[in-house]
Amino acid sequence: MTDVLLVDRTDGVATLTLNRPDSMNSLDIALKVALREAVESTAADPAVRAVVLTGHGRAFCVGQDLKEHVATLDSGEPPLNTVQEHYNPLVRALATMPKPVIAAVRGMAAGAGASLSFLADFRIGGPRTAFLMAFANVGLAADSGASWTLPRLVGHAKAIELLMLAETVPAPEAHRIGLLSQLLDDDEAVLVTAQEMAARLATGPTVAYGMIKRQLRVGTSGNLDEALAEEAIVQALCGETADHRNATAAFVAKEKPIFIGR
Repeated sequence: MTDVLLVDRTDGVATLTLNRPDSMNSLDIALKVALREAVESTAADPAVRAVVLTGHGRAFCVGQDLKEHVATLDSGEPPLNTVQEHYNPLVRALATMPKPVIAAVRGMAAGAGASLSFLADFRIGGPRTAFLMAFANVGLAADSGASWTLPRLVGHAKAIELLMLAETVPAPEAHRIGLLSQLLDDDEAVLVTAQEMAARLATGPTVAYGMIKRQLRVGTSGNLDEALAEEAIVQALCGETADHRNATAAFVAKEKPIFIGR
């Protein structure tokens, strides 16, 4: 049986590859569980300092496996229990990942697949990249964190448009409105570029990166006092790291700092 998720750990970078190419990497229960476990494992692994999320084949991920979903409907089981049981834990694991995450989005990212890419810190795409918030097309509202991530990326009004009209967003438009951080002119370069960025970040101040993500979660949704309080907390934590002390010493000595990730 082919593994539904491929995991490679090389030089501080974990590459997680959704591996159901025949179904355009649609998310069945096995893949959702495997991805959550891999995200949690890489978060806890001190040797991993950056993560790349990508898909094998012609699509990044087209969202929920509808064949599995129809079978669940036909069985009489509650059809959307998977949101609470599988999607929500996966979203929390990605959203709280204390290391940089880069999504290499090749081909279509639809529904929950698009939502997962929005949880990455960077999204890199090519000419064939496209997004489709497909939930309304099958009579559903958003899930997989899209109600939280999408308005933060594109604003409330654009999020309403993308979710209600449920139309495909091609790569140039996705880049213009902020769904893509970087748009390349070659699809074959997408994964390579994502891994190069991850390799660069993997040599950086890993703790500080995690703290930046943590304070932005507060700063985006909290008030000024909450943001200032969080800044004070995380700066105190960063100030105790070897990376901070080594970097300040290197600055004084006019040397390039070497970050060890702790």
